Amino acid sequence: MDTKLNTTLNRKYIIGLLDELLRIPSPSGYCMAIMKRLEEEAQKFGYTMERTPKGNGIITIPGSGPSTEAIAYTAHVDTLGAMVRSVKPNGMLRITPIGGYNMHTVEGEYCLVHTRDGRQYEGTVLSTKTSVHVYPDAREWKREEANMEIRIDELTSSKEETERLGIAPGDIVSWDPRVRILLNGWVKSRHLDDKASVAALFGLLEWLKRTGKQPERTVKLIISTYEEVGHGNSYVPEDVTELIAVDMGTIGDDLSTTERDVSICAKDSSGPYDYEMTSRLIELAKQHQLRYAVDIYPQYGSDASAALRGGSNIRAALIGPGVHASHAMERTHTEAIINTAALLLAYLGLTVS
Repeated sequence: MDTKLNTTLNRKYIIGLLDELLRIPSPSGYCMAIMKRLEEEAQKFGYTMERTPKGNGIITIPGSGPSTEAIAYTAHVDTLGAMVRSVKPNGMLRITPIGGYNMHTVEGEYCLVHTRDGRQYEGTVLSTKTSVHVYPDAREWKREEANMEIRIDELTSSKEETERLGIAPGDIVSWDPRVRILLNGWVKSRHLDDKASVAALFGLLEWLKRTGKQPERTVKLIISTYEEVGHGNSYVPEDVTELIAVDMGTIGDDLSTTERDVSICAKDSSGPYDYEMTSRLIELAKQHQLRYAVDIYPQYGSDASAALRGGSNIRAALIGPGVHASHAMERTHTEAIINTAALLLAYLGLTVS
């Protein structure tokens, strides 16, 4: 029995790439820069990343066997963010969310406003009742879309002055990720959902290149760019018969997953995942002595959900690193990311010589 897969993965590479990816703004629909970076990274290992018309990326790893059926691993690189809804008379910006999050999780956050002509402006997300010294109901003021605004770090106090900066409705807003990678293995940052999983997939590519191994079945790594808004991987190539969504495992309430585990999701809001695939993943985690947990996520949907709802005739499963405080100030541990990558290698039947 091989129990060394997680020790042969290149942790330094995986966490180094994750650090870089976390710092590249990529709210849903604004993934051009990060996809170009991943395209370059795939080329380093001898692979081409094809682009779908929607902007997703597909990296094909040829199999050594005769089967024409492929397996796909998908992770999403798009994140939560916002869009300028309107420029207010006082020069502040009203926003509309991209993705699902509570407004209180971004109050006080630094951000970038990305204009259509390529300029960037720094700002801060604030309640419209900013100070307890001024507004007697500031503490009780509901943190909702209509009561939040962006204060731009420019000399502007009117709608006209802000518009002269080139800022307009439809401009993308990205949050400061506040990346911290600690020597004891903790990784805390916004957007670990799902850049931690993307780093795990590229750790798989690095492992294949370094070891010279080849999977028996053709593998397609699909990087999606609209998962946070529900339709990231609704299209799946026709030769794919099995799909594993690689996305964060949430933590809390009666859930078992921790920040050191690879989470195996048996059921989410879209219903149960494929019984045989899920059972196989559990058995492989046991065989390879990987920290894992099996959980149910009733408030969760994945790119596998999107593929099934899009009409794909596939079997599907869902795994990923455990992440605390999802869609807020997230935290995971290096061990969870490595265990996720190791389980993906094990599912392909790859072992250490």
